Amino acid sequence: MLVATTDSVAGHRVKATLGQAFGVVVRSRGLGGNIMASLRSLVGGEIVEYTQMLEEARRHALDRMIQNATAMGANAVLEMRFDSSELGQSMSEIVAYGTAVLIEEA
Repeated sequence: MLVATTDSVAGHRVKATLGQAFGVVVRSRGLGGNIMASLRSLVGGEIVEYTQMLEEARRHALDRMIQNATAMGANAVLEMRFDSSELGQSMSEIVAYGTAVLIEEA
């Protein structure tokens, strides 16, 4: 599955627009991770535990978006974006979304 943040792909044309594809993940850091992150925040710098958690969540959201687009019959997702928000004090929501399309070589 081709996933692009652009509205077109060089050398291809959109044959059909199938609709919005998306993937959602909600993650919570465990108690141990929260304690380590709190300690790291006292000295400054990157909080590796949160970086790893968010990177993994983005990958899962992307995988779910691709599954959604595949189920729609798409072979590509264009204008793909990520969105994120906090739910409560300990959870993060990551959404990957874009337009599911059928493309073919021009």
